Amino acid sequence: MPKFIACLLLSLALLGCEDQTQEVFRFGLSSAPINLDPRFATDAASSRINRLIYQRLVDFDDSYRPVAALAQWQQLSPKHYRFSLMQQAEFHDGRRLTAADVKATYASILDPKTASPHRAGFTVIDRIDVVGDKTVDFILNKADPLFPGRLVIGILPAQEIAAGHRFSRQPLGSGPYEFLAWPEEGRLRLSRRADGQPLEFVEIKNPTVRVLKLLRGEIDMVQNDLPTELVVYLQAQDEVQVVKGRGSNFTYLGFNLQDESTADLKLRQAIAYAIDRGAIIHYVMGDAAMPASALLPPDHWAGNPDLVPYVYDPERARQLIKAAGYDEHHRPRLTYKTSSDPFRIRLATVIQQQLGEVGIDVDLRSYDWGTFYGDIKAGRFQMFSLSWVGIKTPDIFRYVFHRDAVPPNGANRGRFFDEISDSLIEQAEAAPQLADQAYYYRKLQARLLAQLPYVPLWYEDHVFVARKEIAGYQLARDGNYDGLVKVTREAAP
Repeated sequence: MPKFIACLLLSLALLGCEDQTQEVFRFGLSSAPINLDPRFATDAASSRINRLIYQRLVDFDDSYRPVAALAQWQQLSPKHYRFSLMQQAEFHDGRRLTAADVKATYASILDPKTASPHRAGFTVIDRIDVVGDKTVDFILNKADPLFPGRLVIGILPAQEIAAGHRFSRQPLGSGPYEFLAWPEEGRLRLSRRADGQPLEFVEIKNPTVRVLKLLRGEIDMVQNDLPTELVVYLQAQDEVQVVKGRGSNFTYLGFNLQDESTADLKLRQAIAYAIDRGAIIHYVMGDAAMPASALLPPDHWAGNPDLVPYVYDPERARQLIKAAGYDEHHRPRLTYKTSSDPFRIRLATVIQQQLGEVGIDVDLRSYDWGTFYGDIKAGRFQMFSLSWVGIKTPDIFRYVFHRDAVPPNGANRGRFFDEISDSLIEQAEAAPQLADQAYYYRKLQARLLAQLPYVPLWYEDHVFVARKEIAGYQLARDGNYDGLVKVTREAAP
């Protein structure tokens, strides 16, 4: 019997039961949400939970095209969009959601004093006019065919925005779930509006402990962040069900390009050639991922399926390290930051070993999620690994790579300054048709692959594991938690 399974069974026998109410759905998380204000949320857990608490004007279909959610729209001119609320949406306190709330939400994001990290994506807005309770006009300062797809921020009530309400800890939205309590940092309670079904998100950082609690019935569901061997083990257990689905979440290595070492393109190229993605995906991830060459997957309408990825070539990596001025007596040494999630540490350890084999010494440091993410946002790193989740529109490229998107104006955390990339982003945004935009975005992705502000790693599959009695949950390609809107608990036979 494999050692980890023996330890798992022993721990299962020793683990005490919690006093719990079975009617509550409990969803285990590897990292707790940080901010439940959609104007500020950027981490995956917060963004996914905010989709349950708040409604958006626009959403996306399976082909990444924008579709109406709260509102349908008309393009009255190249710079004039009119959005009309289609339904009688209500905030969780019973007040109607109106066009004034829509304006207040986006006006707040645009206000520099708010310091929203999403502001850069909305600077195309010149003004917002409320036409009536159900109609709001967005007047742009330039034509933007992608504009409807930008309006995916959850709508907040205008009155509370004006009063400075702390949405980050006491969210008030109009979505399918409403806030009940946040009694402690790792335990968030919501209630489904349709039937009062309570839901609790529980942070359980250690994946083995998450599995133990799932097997004992102390939690009902988990999604992702499980080592391959635990997923294989769970597939053989009668108490649970395992569902897998292809994902679009992009995992990458990021670099501080203001640092003397990681600013060297030759060293970044050496890192790209030194990583054996195929072996990691097969042996560590159980073939539950697809190698990536760009932030957007190749089947995205603006993706680039013709990119030639960096292949595993350790000899080429050694040549580049030598060309960068290093030798056996003067080896590059990098600090690599990651979260304290055991699976992420394991992946980072494998990358550390592969880089070491070509002559790059790596000091691996792991931190709790809050500390780690805070360091990344503040630029306190040489190299790190993270994933972009839920990306739908190519405006992400301005947010991540344009020189004007350095925090707090965006997520250019590595300080990537490249005139050609900036020009391609601007040309894509100015193009009148989506086909023209796709042309420039494909050229941009080729440029980014050549300049390597990120080393692309893979698109991770999604794995949902639940108790046998859980039914109705649908996995989304971007890994959101929308399946909780319709999830049910079937009676035992």
